[in-house]
Parts: sequence; C-alpha cells; structure tokens
Amino acid sequence: MKEEIREGLKNDVDFPVMMAPMFLISNPDMVVQACQNGVIGTFPALNARTNEALAGWMQEINSALTAIRQKNPSQKIAPWGVNYIVHRSNKRYKEDFALIDKYQPPIVITSLGDPGPIAEVVHAYGGVVFSDVINIRFAKKAIEKGADGLVLVAAGAGGHGGEYNPISFVHEVRTFFDGSIALGGGMTKGEDILATELLGADFAYLGTRFIPSEESSAQQAYKEMITETSIEDILYTPAFSGVPANYLIPSITQAGLDPKALQTKEIDFSELYNNEAKAWKDIWGAGQGVGSIHDIQSVSMIIAQLKKEYDEAIEKTVKKHNRLYTAKK
Repeated sequence: MKEEIREGLKNDVDFPVMMAPMFLISNPDMVVQACQNGVIGTFPALNARTNEALAGWMQEINSALTAIRQKNPSQKIAPWGVNYIVHRSNKRYKEDFALIDKYQPPIVITSLGDPGPIAEVVHAYGGVVFSDVINIRFAKKAIEKGADGLVLVAAGAGGHGGEYNPISFVHEVRTFFDGSIALGGGMTKGEDILATELLGADFAYLGTRFIPSEESSAQQAYKEMITETSIEDILYTPAFSGVPANYLIPSITQAGLDPKALQTKEIDFSELYNNEAKAWKDIWGAGQGVGSIHDIQSVSMIIAQLKKEYDEAIEKTVKKHNRLYTAKK
C-alpha cells in the first residue's frame, strides 16, 4: 500500500521537490506558486496566527489551485500540504484538526508527536501523512502510528535540523521502510535533488533556498542576509528554543549576543533579550547550504533554476558514465 502511495505522489509532481514548511516565512502565495510550478508546496498551520486565518488560507489555496487546473487542464499541478503540530501542547490542536478535516489538504506533515489520530482523518478523505523525524527511533514510531511517508531532517537543515548524515540516514531507513521519503539537510541546488533520488529518497526537502523568494514572508534584511552568508555563518545551538537548531550567526550578533557564549553553556533566553527580542523573529534560522544562494528571486524563478541545474546534473552524470563505460570496454 505504501509503495502505491509513493508512486502516486511521484506521478503527481513535475519535479521531485517538497518546499518545506517554514515558521513565519511560508504563506499561501508561496504554496500556490510552488504547486503551479510542479513542486509540492507546504506551510505550517501556526503561520496563520488564528484558527480563522488558517481557514482562510486553506480556502485560498484550494480555490487558487482549482482555478489554475481549470484554466490549464493539461498542466501538472502538484499537491499542497500543511504542517501540523500533533503534540498536545499545541493550543489549537482541536481547532486546526477540524480544519484539516474540512479543507482536506492532500498532504499533512506531522511534527512532535503521534500522527495516528490525524492519519485516520486524512486517510478517510484520501490524503497522505508524512511525519518529520530526526532519528531512527522516531522514524519507526511514526510508521507504526500510521505515517505514509517520512521527512528525514538530517544534519545541516535550517531551523531544527537533526544530527545524522543524510546519506547514512536514508540508507538505514530504507532497510525497514519502502514508503515515501523526503530528505532535508543543506540542499539548495539542482544536483542536490538528483543526489537525493540516487540515495533512494523520493523528494528533496528544500526550505532555506526559498527564504529569499519574493513571495516569502521573511523580512527583507533576512532575505539579504541569506544571500550574503556562507556555511561558516551557521551556528547549531539549543539556546533559543531548547532544541538544537541552525541559525545565522549575523542575526545573533545583530541582536547584541555573543555566539561563542551560546556554544559553551545553557543560557536563559529571557535574560539575554530582556524580553525585547524573540527567537525566529529576531534570530533567523537557515541551513548549511546558504553559500550557494546569491539572489532574491520569485518562487517560479527559483524552481526554474533548480530544474535547469537538475537537468544539467543528469547530462553530466550520463556523459561521465558513458565515458567510463567506453574506457572499460
């Protein structure tokens, strides 16, 4: 059954990419633009600051994609998804649960808990559930609880990244799981997407690459910082949320903090900021792939560039393979 779902999802997209849901950044416009260009677009439910706003966002996405399909019936429009916090600490757990049932996003990505209850609802209307995980134990639990697919959040991913090498992570998960896998962790170029497929994953999970998009809700200074920084400007620390995450060092220093101090001890967030700054709003997350991002572009332009790089990577790989094969003969 999971193999059928896997193949169905791959057939539903024009390009094997899932735009990751990014807190305070993703919005309906980004989602629609991604889907229109053949890429799965997603957003965190909590980006809509109220339950009413979330209902509006979901209705907007459904309406926009329906209109696009009617206008361009031969065009492949990718499915959209919402990231839903399934932990009971989510104060909108019940309200957002009901909206998922009502507006039926084709894909639901669960975080921080048991996907079982929401999986029952999503499966009932024909949708697919992914669970984002950072280790093997969580991966096995998510599958046991009804997840159809896994988002493997590996080392180098923006925000709450994991610590596993992406290559090793995919290989080990594939020893016990034949369903859909989206792999995230520092990927920003078309050749990274091809490498993801060669490893055995189905989708590249790209977030940081879309932060400096024109449609993004990120602050302009944040977008510009993404285009000006490198891998050496990324710090992995639990200081701001209690969970290790990757942040832009310039945004930390911009807030008047010493990055070195964050690496040496646990720090009381409220003391650091005197309650004037907030994590994610003032301290900006980003993945280790920032060094290859140089421009602020529209979502459609970013996807077009990724596709071009992907096709070029395939061509180079085929040529190299043919050369090696000929040399062996």
